Amino acid sequence: MARSVGLVYRERRAVGLPATVWIARSDRPDQAIHAGPGGQIGEAHRVLPDGGIDIIWSSDGRLIVAGPDTAATVVPWASGVHHVGVRFDPGHGPARLGTPAAALRDGRIDLAALWGDGPARRLADQVAAAGPQTAARAVAIQTALLEREPDTRLSDPMTPVIVSAVRARVTVGALARSVGLSERQLLRRSRRVFGYGPKTLGRVLRLQEALRTARSGHGLALTAALSGYADQAHLAHEVRALTGLTATDLLASARGAPTVDASPPR
Repeated sequence: MARSVGLVYRERRAVGLPATVWIARSDRPDQAIHAGPGGQIGEAHRVLPDGGIDIIWSSDGRLIVAGPDTAATVVPWASGVHHVGVRFDPGHGPARLGTPAAALRDGRIDLAALWGDGPARRLADQVAAAGPQTAARAVAIQTALLEREPDTRLSDPMTPVIVSAVRARVTVGALARSVGLSERQLLRRSRRVFGYGPKTLGRVLRLQEALRTARSGHGLALTAALSGYADQAHLAHEVRALTGLTATDLLASARGAPTVDASPPR
């Protein structure tokens, strides 16, 4: 799950996993306030697609797997609830979770549905027992993931090649030829580890690049040029399609968002 507009959010790289650890709590609403889980009044936050799959523990007792998303999702979070997540780098979540990415696309699924009630309950208990410090809770999730044997059938050595190629705006045809696959074979392998094909992955990663560029203080035209869009109109179209917001609104909120903290959450 990418940073949501209107959240207090901090992240750091995970230890021993190709992933990022993050914490979040509700701060101000991105959409109208409405009833959250259990009837609690909460805030709706816009979660942007980032190419990753998250395992998320929430202080209200939920333990879910999220994504990979093809577009922004507006999710309700009850007031006062804290969230600790591990977001896998694109292509690395399926092997650790034991599920093809395509089966998780645009979904929010209880971890118990993937691991079974026993393992999911044990992890929830371990995280809760770690104490109130979010850093300790994040360590509990990382430890559980490291202790699970990865499913090698869902690990693809081409993952970094595909990610690098789409970031460099290599066409699908050229990428397929460079790795000795047909476009159909490349699409099938991409769906297994990313949840979608290289074109969609490229659109999502380019959106994230635009957000990083905007946070540096650049305007729309320069953000478009630096992030690989044909022009400002192309950027505006893609932002609207992937987030439901105008480019002006999204990038203005990105520039106003808190900076990412590289230190462990506390």
